[in-house]
Amino acid sequence: MKEALKPFTGDTVVIYTDGACRGNPGPGGWGVVLDYKGHKKTLYGNEKDTTNNRMELTAAIKALEALKKPSKVEVFTDSKYVQDGITVWISKWKQNNWRTSARKPVKNLDLWKRLESALALHDVNWHWVKGHSGNLGNEEADMIAQKAIDSQ
Repeated sequence: MKEALKPFTGDTVVIYTDGACRGNPGPGGWGVVLDYKGHKKTLYGNEKDTTNNRMELTAAIKALEALKKPSKVEVFTDSKYVQDGITVWISKWKQNNWRTSARKPVKNLDLWKRLESALALHDVNWHWVKGHSGNLGNEEADMIAQKAIDSQ
């Protein structure tokens, strides 16, 4: 059964993000669906040689950076890496001078710092959705990310 896009309430921006990669590393793309008070906007981009995790992070960053003013935001992602990284791991990484619990450097540090900076302006709630399971917002973000790869 298809799950519809979440309805807007008040001044909340609803965002669906997805990243994709053909090969890992390989050509990648990211896609975003933003919805605010019934107005929908899509964003996308690509890189020739990247990883899936970098595209997932880039989608979230680009979505938040596209907002023109501080906002209440609901972000839906199918990436546990992004959701857990920003809601759980990042505080520990920072305490450990950007090192993992195994004392290794955090991967994609440039993007984690950029995401943290983009979050500073907004009140963001993160939601994980299962990918490829009929969630319309996630399916659309995935389709956009795939088309971004194809446009290279």
